[in-house]
Amino acid sequence: MSSLLLRDAELGGTGRADLRVRDGIVAEIAPALAPLPGERVVGCAAGALIPGLCDHHLHLHAMAASSLPCGPPRVTDRAGLAAALAAAAPDESGWVRGTGYFESVAGDLDAAALDAMRSDVPVRVQHRSGALWILNTAALIETGIAGPGAGHPGVERDAGGNPSGRLWRADDWLRERLRAPGRPRFPSLAAVGAEILGYGITAVTDATPDLDDAAIGSIAGALERGELPPRVHLLGVALGATIPDVPGLTAGPYKIVLADSGMLTYPELLERVSAAHGAGRPVAVHCVTREALVLLVAVLRETGTRRGDRIEHAGVVWQEGIEELARLGVRVVTQPGFLADRGDDFLDGMPPAEHADLYRCASLLRAGVGVALSSDAPYGPLDPWKVMSTATTRRTPSGRVAGAAERISFAAALEAYLGAPEDPGGVPRRIHVGAPADLLVLRVPLSGLPGEPDPVRAVVAGGRIAALAR
Repeated sequence: MSSLLLRDAELGGTGRADLRVRDGIVAEIAPALAPLPGERVVGCAAGALIPGLCDHHLHLHAMAASSLPCGPPRVTDRAGLAAALAAAAPDESGWVRGTGYFESVAGDLDAAALDAMRSDVPVRVQHRSGALWILNTAALIETGIAGPGAGHPGVERDAGGNPSGRLWRADDWLRERLRAPGRPRFPSLAAVGAEILGYGITAVTDATPDLDDAAIGSIAGALERGELPPRVHLLGVALGATIPDVPGLTAGPYKIVLADSGMLTYPELLERVSAAHGAGRPVAVHCVTREALVLLVAVLRETGTRRGDRIEHAGVVWQEGIEELARLGVRVVTQPGFLADRGDDFLDGMPPAEHADLYRCASLLRAGVGVALSSDAPYGPLDPWKVMSTATTRRTPSGRVAGAAERISFAAALEAYLGAPEDPGGVPRRIHVGAPADLLVLRVPLSGLPGEPDPVRAVVAGGRIAALAR
């Protein structure tokens, strides 16, 4: 029987107490508890003790893939991108893999543009949206895309029928063409799990769509080995599919992507939402643009909503759409952390009157819409404390403010990370006897959090100390 005693912690933002964890559960809370024989004791020094955070939207396997930054803020122009690619050492497979590209760096890349920067080895660069890969000619040859039989609908072709080097929404198809015999299909998730836990995140929702058995098995195995936080919620499980019976692994709503690169028609989206609801699953719909959200709202008016329906990103919400979302009763899982990384690009590309539409928080909460915060890592910053801070300031890298009226308090931002994986934006979890012992010991009381960029002293995951202060 494992036992852990946390001493002198601030609980609930007011009083101080000791807390005992036994077999993964909060067993006792009292003003003072005497240590048991052999019990591990951790002093909290009057720092706040809170439930572990939940990142409600990230992508585990994408986080684990090593990559070269190819976009802002690290790379900002064509010369910088060319220099980064030229200096990059190929990985063990002989490839250079870049991520985070955005058109403000060097326009619309294709194979010819990449060849001019690096042509001696295969190069693939992912757009920061995650929807597009750009391959140079060597990469097209290596994968066979340049030859006959590359029939994936995401392979973009020029007027002559030749591949341009741009590949849309084809991650699994491309991954299979890249995999060498005998090499694991997916990278280890151990380093990703350690990074996640180090920030105080003890539950995650993997929002990758269309997970197959191998992808789910990779995540389940990492969870069984203790390499990931003790709770992993999956959105990409196919309708009617089952997942391994692994403690902490659950299937969530059914992920549907409404992407500008291949927007579903109204009948197509209607069919998918209806099928999910008919199978007893809510939906989690990727909506970054206004157009995508308008389409989804129209469909949900016809189908009706199911408890658990959620909107991923809600990158742009028009003013009248706020009440629409409230009437529908859907939740919004959004990422204001993007403003700290890419806010200037957003503001420069939109009319000033629409700046408040970006990654709304305050207006949705006022309307009664449940809002959960998340990272979209690796496409957005994983650090939840950075995301919370950005939600309170709405500041871009240059210091501009993207929609001051959408600021929320730090307390509200923290609560948006405390919903259970199956209830994003719902009632924040609290610490009580009988609750799962997924806990954070902070360096400071709750009142000191807004000014503390790295507040985590220790992380308790599944009742065990999983991480100590970095």
